Amino acid sequence: MRDFYEILEIERSSSQEEIKSSYRKLAKKYHPDLNPDDKEAQEHFKEINLAYEVLSDDNKRQIYDTYGEEGLKGNMGQGGFGGFSDIFGDLFDIFGGGFSSGYDTSYEDFRKRPVRGSDIRADITIEFKEAVFGTEREINIKRSETCEHCHGEGAEPGTEKKTCDKCKGTGKMKTVRQSAFGRFMQVEPCDKCKGTGEIIEDPCKECKGIGKKVVTKKINVKIPKGIDDKMVISLKGEGNAGDNGGEKGDLYVYVNVKEDKIFKRSGNNIYIELPITYSDAVLGGKIKVPTLTSIVDYDIPAGTSSGTTFKIKGEGVPFIKREAKGDLYFRVDIHVPRKISDEEREILEKLRLHEGKEITKERKTFFDKVKEIFE
Repeated sequence: MRDFYEILEIERSSSQEEIKSSYRKLAKKYHPDLNPDDKEAQEHFKEINLAYEVLSDDNKRQIYDTYGEEGLKGNMGQGGFGGFSDIFGDLFDIFGGGFSSGYDTSYEDFRKRPVRGSDIRADITIEFKEAVFGTEREINIKRSETCEHCHGEGAEPGTEKKTCDKCKGTGKMKTVRQSAFGRFMQVEPCDKCKGTGEIIEDPCKECKGIGKKVVTKKINVKIPKGIDDKMVISLKGEGNAGDNGGEKGDLYVYVNVKEDKIFKRSGNNIYIELPITYSDAVLGGKIKVPTLTSIVDYDIPAGTSSGTTFKIKGEGVPFIKREAKGDLYFRVDIHVPRKISDEEREILEKLRLHEGKEITKERKTFFDKVKEIFE
């Protein structure tokens, strides 16, 4: 997914002056005349110009910020980029006037090169256990597709595009400027055909000459078991249609997972707080522990303290790319009832009389330590 702000190395809040300043610096750094044998630099130069054309225009920038690159398709001329005259003017300033015919070829290549379609983002929310065990969801997305009526040509079937009589099909016009440093040639898109080199006299009635249509599609998304909150599922080729035979973009599905009332997840392990009785803690024995699939018996030792954590191996969340699971950890919390029956009170009173020796010894040791602090 192309990010015009990232291409120009600026923040989304950058002012027009900051945008232009960064553009001028990058355009000079990657200009084809300064990098004649560096194809990567030349491609980056084209991306810089495209990003600048959008972000230097407040209207296009607002559309891009709201709808992404796809929202600009109807605002960039018929298959071309109507704002290149401003870009060329800025380049004229950067290099002290004009540039060589080396860029002339670069512009023509840029106009005709296949362009990959932009990516699409969709967001879905699923239940905790759907994330654990996997599921499928059908979602609706809006994306651009090649117009079936005109097969992407932009002209009404049965009619033909005509070569632009002003630029003779090149899509560009050359002008010569005189300055104190001599004569300089400047190349800019033809204002009649918007840089396409062709004139559509009878635009397609379905797509209005654009060659694409925005449609709503239903997409089935398979959510793998073990997926976690904020993870992203990519579906190749389910994004927007490309230009000039370019491949389709991708669809990125951002997954939000609801929290569970009992289970808490960290990685592929899950954690629960389990209340137990005083007698369970003192006597030990089997207690019931809920897992993701069932309720199991677990033996806890006699004399278990409140806050002790136990592990059940392999009862956690499945790993996405391998046949293994995390573990389940449960922390016991001794439940102290607020109200008890007369019978329970009588039993506890008898217990208090008989349990004194051990606790008295522990208390004495504790207060001996406290006494040492103050001596």
